Amino acid sequence: MSGPSSRGIPAGGVLALFVALFTAGCGGGEPEPAALDTRNEQCASCRMAVSSAVFASQLVAPGELPRFFDDLGCLADYLKAGKAPKGATAFVADHRTKAWVRADRAVYTRVPGLETPMGSHVIAHADAASRDQDADARGGTPVLPPELFGPSGPPVGEPR
Repeated sequence: MSGPSSRGIPAGGVLALFVALFTAGCGGGEPEPAALDTRNEQCASCRMAVSSAVFASQLVAPGELPRFFDDLGCLADYLKAGKAPKGATAFVADHRTKAWVRADRAVYTRVPGLETPMGSHVIAHADAASRDQDADARGGTPVLPPELFGPSGPPVGEPR
């Protein structure tokens, strides 16, 4: 048997790598989030399955496959450990809509009674209006990006 999947690289991984390299080669423009496959993605930090899009986040870097995370706490730990690749941009899923939002533009809420995959109890929204429409966010307290991700906040595509 020949082909990428016979060498330990899943066929979907080859396609994702091709898309990542192709879009990175196009230059210019703002980085775009990758599509999340909740059946096959693993958290880059804890290695658990990224099975719920409402808690997911990702790092996208030029010329690299996206790194997905199952909980905002995992993304935060990964960034605080200095593991973000050069030029990476972080995206988070809006808890209410599942739409990808640049992490530096999102609003965050800690909801102690809400179970998240790794127990951070933090959820993200595109803006205050989306948060206010999300019943799960009620009773939560705001979390500022530097509190969650460290003093420099989430990466925004510039070399770190």
